[in-house]
Amino acid sequence: MIELIKNNNRTATLFLNNPPLNLVTLEMTQHFKTVLEEVENDEDIKVLIITARGKDFFCVGSDIKEFGHVRDRVVELKLDDENKTFLMIEQMSKPVIIAMNGMAIGGGCELALAGDLRILEKNSAIGLPEINLGVFPGSGGLYRLPKIIGISKAMKMMFTGERLTADEAYRIGLVDYLTEEGNALIFAEELADEIAKMPKDALRIIKHGVRKSLEMSLEQAIKYNLEESDFIFKTENCKEGVEAFFEKRQPQFE
Repeated sequence: MIELIKNNNRTATLFLNNPPLNLVTLEMTQHFKTVLEEVENDEDIKVLIITARGKDFFCVGSDIKEFGHVRDRVVELKLDDENKTFLMIEQMSKPVIIAMNGMAIGGGCELALAGDLRILEKNSAIGLPEINLGVFPGSGGLYRLPKIIGISKAMKMMFTGERLTADEAYRIGLVDYLTEEGNALIFAEELADEIAKMPKDALRIIKHGVRKSLEMSLEQAIKYNLEESDFIFKTENCKEGVEAFFEKRQPQFE
């Protein structure tokens, strides 16, 4: 249900493979967490791409059929693990690119929100329709979406359960890149290649710093910035970057 391919350029691609809708089942979630731990601990992987097999559906979220079997333990057996899985994506020390090669609905949208950069194909759609089932986005959409597109736009999406076209999602900043049909993964691979050339420590600090800044006071953010600056200026990659600048060449980061 989860397939991981390590590329030769220090990137890896994780495929959701639960056709035809790539539903996030209980079984898939357990496998998902195991693979994410593997990626986090693999020093050879600098950037992770998450995409899906198939062409029409990136992911349409949870398998609603499972709710009946775990109705009295939905939070424990379903939502707890799903939230932890998406949190692992958000807190991973490496940049995570979400390449949506089809519709991203419900939990599929929430998965995408946990990533750092989002790519959507122009023929696709994205949305959080949970209210139509009498519930709300319970796997992170409730608090991640407002941080990305703003409070009122997020409420509008969740109040109405509307599906946004790719163009509209791009216009409001929900996705960062649009591609033609069938090109999301290709574009993601090119983007990942560029990011993977950058120094690992700086990538980690940028990712954690940006996310932490949303929860910090100004004084805390400045303290974090100075502490990490003290570390980064002593690295070999910083030395190489400065030397390359003065020598008018491309830096060769470790």
